[in-house]
This record gives sequence, structure tokens and C-alpha cells, in this order.
Amino acid sequence: MNSWLLAAGVTASGVAAVHIIAGRRDVVRPLLSCGLADEPKRVLHAVWHMVTVDLVLSASALVYLALANGTSGTDLVAWFVAAHFLAYATAFLVITLSVGWSKPLLRLPQWMLLLPVALLTVAGAA
Repeated sequence: MNSWLLAAGVTASGVAAVHIIAGRRDVVRPLLSCGLADEPKRVLHAVWHMVTVDLVLSASALVYLALANGTSGTDLVAWFVAAHFLAYATAFLVITLSVGWSKPLLRLPQWMLLLPVALLTVAGAA
């Protein structure tokens, strides 16, 4: 068993749970009740659900990879998941730093949840 990948999978599961619970309250509900036109509103709603599926599948893949340590292709999939979480964290950092907010790193803190998954996964894949 690869304990780094297991830690990444458990952490990613927590990220998915935070996304589902807090995201529904802080993002989806306000989005659905705002005055935005219906079509872009529904596209953004669908994108939120796509991210939910992505986070849950990634967490599941990491747990599977942890338990299937040494199986052919494990490293490639782990590197892909690490890159994907790093890309998500980078997107949040770039967006939040480009807005000009005071204390920007705390305004959109999602990167703080995503980056540890990437780092734990890299440790498990290396």
C-alpha cells in the first residue's frame, strides 16, 4: 500500500466534501437566485456539478492507486491527478492574485485545499 497516495485520496475526499457542502451553500444557492440570464446560470450550475464529479472520481482513483501500489500504470495516473490538482490550485491563485483584493489568498482559499492533494500525490508517485 502506498501511504502517500492514500493520504492524498483521503485529503481529496475531504476536498470533495467541502466542495459539495460549502459550495452548495456559498456558490450554487447564490448563483441560482441571482439575476444572471438563465442560460449562463445553468451552464455555471452544470460546471459546478462537473467539478463535483471530477473531485469525487479523483479521490476514488487516488484511494484505488494507493491500494493497487505497483500495478502497471499507477505512476502515470498518479502524475496525471497531481498535475490536475496543481492546475486547479494554480487557477485559483492566478485569479485571486489578479483581482487586487486585500488579503487575496484568503478570499478564494480553495488553493489551500487543492495544493496539498497535488503535493501528497507527487510524493506517492515519486
